[in-house]
Amino acid sequence: MCGIAGYYGRSDTPVPAFEILERMIGTLAHRGPDAKGTHAGSEAGLAHARLSIIDIATGQQPMANSDGAIWITFNGEIFNYVELRRDLIARGRRFRTESDTEVILQLYEEMGADCVTLFNGDFAFAIWDSRRNLFMLARDRAGVRPLYYTNRDGRLYFASEVKALLEAPGVTAEIDPIALDQIFTLWVPLAPRTPFKNISELPPAHVLIAGPQGTQVRPYWRLSYPEEGDASTLDLRAEGEIAEELNALLVDATRIRLRSDVPVGAYLSGGLDSSLITAMVKALVPERLRTFSVKFESGEFDESEFQGEMVRALATEHTSVTCTTADIGRLFPEVIRHVERPILRTAPAPLFALSSHVHANGFKVVLTGEGADEVFGGYDIFKEAKVRRFCAAQPRSRRRLLLLQRLYPYLPALKSQSQKYLEAFFFTAADDTADPLFSHLPRFRTTAGAKNFFSAELRDALRGYDALAELRERLPPEFSGWHPLSQAQYLETAYLLPGYILSSQGDRVAMAHSVEGRFPFLDHRVIEFGARLPPRLKLRTLREKHILREVAGRLLPAAIAGRPKQPYRAPDSQPFVGPQAPAFAAEMLAANRISALGLFEPRAVDKLVRKCSALSFVGFRDNMAFVGILSTQILGQQFFEAGGLPRASSQAA
Repeated sequence: MCGIAGYYGRSDTPVPAFEILERMIGTLAHRGPDAKGTHAGSEAGLAHARLSIIDIATGQQPMANSDGAIWITFNGEIFNYVELRRDLIARGRRFRTESDTEVILQLYEEMGADCVTLFNGDFAFAIWDSRRNLFMLARDRAGVRPLYYTNRDGRLYFASEVKALLEAPGVTAEIDPIALDQIFTLWVPLAPRTPFKNISELPPAHVLIAGPQGTQVRPYWRLSYPEEGDASTLDLRAEGEIAEELNALLVDATRIRLRSDVPVGAYLSGGLDSSLITAMVKALVPERLRTFSVKFESGEFDESEFQGEMVRALATEHTSVTCTTADIGRLFPEVIRHVERPILRTAPAPLFALSSHVHANGFKVVLTGEGADEVFGGYDIFKEAKVRRFCAAQPRSRRRLLLLQRLYPYLPALKSQSQKYLEAFFFTAADDTADPLFSHLPRFRTTAGAKNFFSAELRDALRGYDALAELRERLPPEFSGWHPLSQAQYLETAYLLPGYILSSQGDRVAMAHSVEGRFPFLDHRVIEFGARLPPRLKLRTLREKHILREVAGRLLPAAIAGRPKQPYRAPDSQPFVGPQAPAFAAEMLAANRISALGLFEPRAVDKLVRKCSALSFVGFRDNMAFVGILSTQILGQQFFEAGGLPRASSQAA
């Protein structure tokens, strides 16, 4: 894991190329504290901040091929590099290092940009090919590793994080109103758009090719599902046989993610997913395994009881960090500096604290369970959509209330509501079922309620724009033919997973402390296997991740294997109100600061703050609005202007 930065194209800037690279890579030292390197040329320049994990002795970057004509700077890991290297050697290729970086270079020499199709890994890299006068950017299929770029004065700049781009000549930070609207509707900006105007994100599973003929961005892999009712080969097999294949696939995905020249640990949340991965690691590496977890003061969020059960079952060497409400408030500005976008939940803050704990214990690599819910149908939103479809089709059924009350058992305040309230909350109108976004409409509508706090100026800038309409237009043509569960999984996997889970809760808070997360469930073979599975093997009645639980039942205690999904959450508005609130919160939400940024209505924000300060229970919409407004204000202070906040751009486009 590392940080990368650089440029492609000539420029008239008087700033020396080496100095530009030094400035850019200097902002990414947290991603790669072990070494730093640059390669500056008139046509292209590459920079690298290294976190040494594989081939510590000879894997320095930027790296050139044997004749110095092709250069690479690479962030991430190619987990199947051992097999690829073996194949290349069999074809007569010679290697100077033991690194996966050189494997990329040699495959690029043979295949050009199509080399990415052979990689099983989490990666973002840039290649400068002076022979062909071509420049290439590439990003992994799931979007684990970040990659941003922008064009200024005929030169393309790229980096792992936006803060590095802001060191390039002529690149300035300006809020993108459309991206803000997308976040306050969908939780994420729709790539390539970012919260920074004129700064783009390379979408997952895409390559960018630039050369004398121009620039092209194209996909090399697509997430897809079978047509509803299509009898796939897996449909015809016994469930036990499918479970055996899934088990073997997960074991192999875990095995190759243990490749490292430094110790590898594991996150252990106490839930099914991380417990299963940890159990597989323990079986592959019987020696004492180090595991890490985060605990909370409140029983509403804390899972330490289940963490302890897994530690005893696997006999791991375990440590945890307790993240208090006050800790979340204290850490939040630093979290925003690293995630570089507004967020609607505080959940990244405890994971920021956890990665700090991992780093303090001398570990650079951890395996985690992210991706299982998206791939195998684990989220409550999938069950919710199924219940809502039943309610819309059976409006007189007496089972409606019972089914709605079975949703979200960890939210007792919601469970105790009347049927009228529950039906209104979950939007069970029959008309909604024809909407391709049906599964996510309650979430999107609840989130979009936070836009009531937008300022008149921002509303004017957004006039005529509809984030839901844009999302509908982006859906693949075959989307309408998929099973409803597959449609819901696609929305989670293609958008929320890379845009929030793997970014704000993943790479950005882990790499803030030089920790690399690895995700066996996001091996593209596992993703493709899960997509082909019949929906009945993922969501059986209201039992989520059915087939995965069949696998887990052989490896985990029954209390863990059969435990209902409890999503990872953290206190939201509570850390920023009351006696323990950090001073910056009141300052950022004060009327003069709200007015200075110009994105929100000061009186409405003041009313929201007083409401959150007075109530012991705050609803979903108000919590999201509070955190979203506060994080946007902090982002403005950190990036848009030091010492004073500019007003928002008057142009939405």
